Parts: sequence; structure tokens; C-alpha cells
Amino acid sequence: MKEIQKSIKFTILIMAGLLLLSSFSCKKKSDKKSSVPTLPPKISVSKPIVKPIVLYRQYPGYLKSNYTVNLVARVSGYLEKRNFTPGQLVNEGDLLFIIEPNLYQNEVEQAKANLNSAKATLSYSKNNYERMLEASKSNAISQIDLIQAETSVNTAKANVKNAQAALKTAETNLSYCYVKAPMSGYISLSQVDVGNYVAGAVSPVTLATLYNNNPMYAHFSIEDNQYLLMRVTSKDDTWRSSLPKTVNIQMSEGLFPKISAIPDYISPNVNLSTGTLNLRAVIDNTEWELKSGMYCMISLPYGEDDKALLVLDASTGTDQLGRYLYVLNNQNEVEYRHIEIGQIVDDTLIQVTSGLSPNERYVTKALLKVRNGMKVDPIN
Repeated sequence: MKEIQKSIKFTILIMAGLLLLSSFSCKKKSDKKSSVPTLPPKISVSKPIVKPIVLYRQYPGYLKSNYTVNLVARVSGYLEKRNFTPGQLVNEGDLLFIIEPNLYQNEVEQAKANLNSAKATLSYSKNNYERMLEASKSNAISQIDLIQAETSVNTAKANVKNAQAALKTAETNLSYCYVKAPMSGYISLSQVDVGNYVAGAVSPVTLATLYNNNPMYAHFSIEDNQYLLMRVTSKDDTWRSSLPKTVNIQMSEGLFPKISAIPDYISPNVNLSTGTLNLRAVIDNTEWELKSGMYCMISLPYGEDDKALLVLDASTGTDQLGRYLYVLNNQNEVEYRHIEIGQIVDDTLIQVTSGLSPNERYVTKALLKVRNGMKVDPIN
């Protein structure tokens, strides 16, 4: 029994010694770790770019065709034929619709016959008047008979003119049966199917719409104070001097290359309900890719900044206060800095109007790895 107790005590002493040695070893390793200094992370930084830029403002707008023409039926009858595919490009003079021409062709023939009859009556009246005039010289007829003969000539002349006018009207109505393209352009869906009756003589009926999209116009509105600002910065006294020579047009979501357009119109009055002026810019649409009714954004130049501060747009963050940058001080410590921004330049840079000086450095990458007050190792 005593030997067992001695064995247990010896085992306990050995275990206690092992625990003491393990604790001492861990403490020694911990002391070694705590003695190794932590190095600040390497972070990319840069100074803002300083260069002159053109200042502009963006306005929403829409595109409109150079000409939009409704093709209407001006005579009554059944629509017999349609000679186009909806949406296709048609040329000026192309025959597009035919509206039952038989009836109007008959009216033309009748008008021609009436004209020939009136001409024949006029010829007879003239010959009769000439004979009566010769007879009157020998007092073979009365003066009243001569006057009646002259009146018959004048009446026949008037009937000829009426017949000629009736023929022109009949020919015009017949021409209305053949609806042709007054210009080149893209044609819409037909609003009347072949075989239907159109009462164009009662009230003009729209058959389709033709769009000439070259050139194309961009319409937009600017504030009246923006107009005054452009007038102040203008170096010319003419009204066109308040308009820039060109504007840039960007289609929705940037799905189309930027387009250069030439402003050619500014409204002579301010809309009292909106306080804006309407402007228009001409777009060369030779390839007919732009369509009437498309929405767009117009970049309107209004001035210059000779020393604009530009930073990478991707290096800025956004919070409840707006845009911010992480700026490095002289001790290479990160500072959160709220900034005021202007416009985007060259798609990747953004103008800083306040909150940053030209000689200060800002964090360009790894924004999520830095925080306010953190010391870093800057990499230019």
C-alpha cells in the first residue's frame, strides 16, 4: 500500500514538472513574438493631375427626324395594293399604295370628252360669229343677231375653261389614287390593310408615316441662367456666339459611341413654366442608325478650368456625406477627407472642386484595407 502511494506521488510530481516546463516554453515564445515589430502595409498613392479642362453640363434630350410625313389617302375607294415592307428604306418617288383608280380614270375620260365637246361648240360659235359679222356689214342681219352670236362665242370659251378645270381636277384625283413617297426615308407599319375601304375624300386617312432621319436633330432644354452664363463668357456679340460650336451626345447607358453635333437653334423666349430655353443640335446620320424618339444625354460646354484637379474616379468612395478620399499626411497616416466633385474627364478621372490640394497624396487602390488614422508605407 505504501509503495502504491509513493508511485502516485512520483507521477504527480513528474506531471507538475512537465506543465511547468510547457508554460515556460510558451511564455518564451510569446516574448519572442511580441518583440517582432509590425510593419505598415504598402499602399499605392498618387498626387492629383493638374491640367486644363473644358467645363460642361449634361442635359437629357431626345432625337427627332429631319422630316416626318404622314402618307394620307385623299380619295375614297378600296385599298388595292401596298408596294413596300414595313420598316424598309424607300426612295423618293416610289409607289407605295394604290387606291381603286378605275372610278377616277373614268372621271378623267368623261372630263376629256366634255372638254372636246366644249372646244367643238367654241369652234362652231366662232365660225358662226364670223359669218354674222360679215353679214352685218351689208345690213343683212340685225344688230341683235350679231350680239347673240358674240355672246355664244364668249359662253363657249367659258365652257372650255370649265371643262379644262374639271379635267385637271379629275386628273389630280386620279393621281391621288397612287400614293408615292415624297422623300426618301424609313416607312412605318401600314395603318390600313389591303382590301379595306378608305373614305379619303370625306376626311384624309393616314395610311403610314415616313421618317427621313438624315440629318437627325437632338432637342434639349437648358436653364435661363445657364444661357446667361454662356453669354457672359462669349467673345462675340451675335446671338449664335452664346452657343458652342459643337456638343457631345451620348445615347442611353453608353451603348453607342459619342456623337458630335452642331447646335443650330436656340429658342427666342424662355418657357415661363419651366424657366428653360429649347435648343437643337444637328447630327450627321448618314448610316441611318439613329432613330426618331431615342433618348440621349447632351454634354453642353460652358467654360474652361485652366488648373483642374483630377483624381481617379475609382479611388473615391461614397457615404452619407457624399464623396470622400483617403489622403496621406506628412507622417504617412491615412486621413478620411470629404471632397466636392465636378465632372468626369476622359471616362476615368473626376474633377475635385474642393477638399484636396495639388501637392497632397491620396490612396489610389485597396480602399477597403485602409482606415482613418492608419499608418501606411506609400508606393508611388
